[in-house]
Amino acid sequence: MAKVLAIANQKGGVGKTTTSVNLAASLMVTRKKVLLIDLDPQGNATMGSGVEKSGIELSIYDLLMQTHTFEQVVVHPESADYDLLPSNGDLVAAEVELIGVDNREQRLKLLVDAVRNKYDFIVIDCPPSLNMLTVNALVAADGVVIPMQCEYYALEGLSALMDTISAIKQTYNPALKIEGILRTMYDPRNKLTTEVNGQLFNYFGDAVYRTVVPRNIRLAEAPSYGLPVIKYDRQSRGAIAYLALAGELLRRHDEAAAAGVS
Repeated sequence: MAKVLAIANQKGGVGKTTTSVNLAASLMVTRKKVLLIDLDPQGNATMGSGVEKSGIELSIYDLLMQTHTFEQVVVHPESADYDLLPSNGDLVAAEVELIGVDNREQRLKLLVDAVRNKYDFIVIDCPPSLNMLTVNALVAADGVVIPMQCEYYALEGLSALMDTISAIKQTYNPALKIEGILRTMYDPRNKLTTEVNGQLFNYFGDAVYRTVVPRNIRLAEAPSYGLPVIKYDRQSRGAIAYLALAGELLRRHDEAAAAGVS
């Protein structure tokens, strides 16, 4: 049964899509079977996986609207080894259309539950806002990975996201938990980075991943080639960081399983 991870932060530009694509690719290197769900209408995870978003006939929108099957929508990108449920601008309509349907918060969960047994991990790239699509992701997920920069405003956004996660736990998904907080675009030479870093460990302790993702040119370049960074430059600092994150995530997963915690 797959572990379902929502990569979420309402603040844009913190590395959600970068983390989604590269975590999925790094988990595949560890011989795990992975599904990446692009739940952002911008379709950046789709493009970053080497799939032209304007060229797809079906997307995650068609699954949420229950007009097509999983097998009809899932694609297998040549430049990435994981399976992908792609996204494009059509997904904007889902935000409006879901408002009028029954169990609108559960649409993605129904889909995910139906394919859990096919994968080891399902990674969901969330949009940079707390809308109905993000709610669907949090209802479907087992855990939330929160990428964030170590800057002042990031802490404000983190507080709002924690409130949302708490509300989802109380109403729809009591098993939802913070899987981990990932520090991205990390620059230890910056004094503010050091201060925010200290606050994160004070408040969240072991929930903060030991792995950090540094600012890295190769990591920034990879999406323009439609490649995860591990396929673009495996020796780069960005690729090494996401391989380390996959390893840390798997260790935590194994330790929790050994302790009898889901």
